Amino acid sequence: MYLIAFAAFAATFLGGLFALRLKDRLHLILGFSAGAVIGVAFFDLIPEALELAEGVHDAGFITSIIALGFALYLILDRAIVLHMHHEDDAHPHAERGAIGAATLAIHSFLDGVAIGLAFQVSPAVGLIVTAAVLAHDFSDGINTVNMILKSGGGRVRAMKWLFLDAAAPVVGVLVGSVVIVHESELAVLLALFAGFFLYIGASELLPESHHSHPVRWTTFATVAGIATLYVVIKLAGV
Repeated sequence: MYLIAFAAFAATFLGGLFALRLKDRLHLILGFSAGAVIGVAFFDLIPEALELAEGVHDAGFITSIIALGFALYLILDRAIVLHMHHEDDAHPHAERGAIGAATLAIHSFLDGVAIGLAFQVSPAVGLIVTAAVLAHDFSDGINTVNMILKSGGGRVRAMKWLFLDAAAPVVGVLVGSVVIVHESELAVLLALFAGFFLYIGASELLPESHHSHPVRWTTFATVAGIATLYVVIKLAGV
């Protein structure tokens, strides 16, 4: 579990470093990440939630929780103005960038909690969720740096927020691994995280990957991400 926590830290931090050095070459990675996150929701989290809920919650309840997770993430996203293209380039505001970066840190914390809870289901589910979270954390690192820089912050300020964002999933993993929940409760939580992941993939990573880049190759990368997670999950026997 400590190794996974370190991997989450490293993925976020590397994403931020890439944003500082290779900003215009990340669209394919973001496209693949979008597919991976969406694939985990469809092929892993939702089936597992339905299986754990059997005999306790019906399918309609679980799908309602998925929709709730999607809506909650949407509200959080829009309320804090997460997306960087909402920033006013002509009049950057450091406070706005800091709020956005802080929200990303909260997202990263929730990612870590998802990993810890997934390992309570089974090691295979934990590893699959970890793979998707690492892809998302990489993009979180990118977005954190870009958000600070675009709001008028310098490299040092961006690195400070990047470190905070990278540490957040580590704390989340530790919290998620020590909180004991029953199978029926895990079903609800996995469904909630499925809604989170669907929003992250469809509304954050996909638009960012297609921004100012050829749609053909980013679309191919997204489909490859979905297919890769399908194959990995099937091979894992989840």
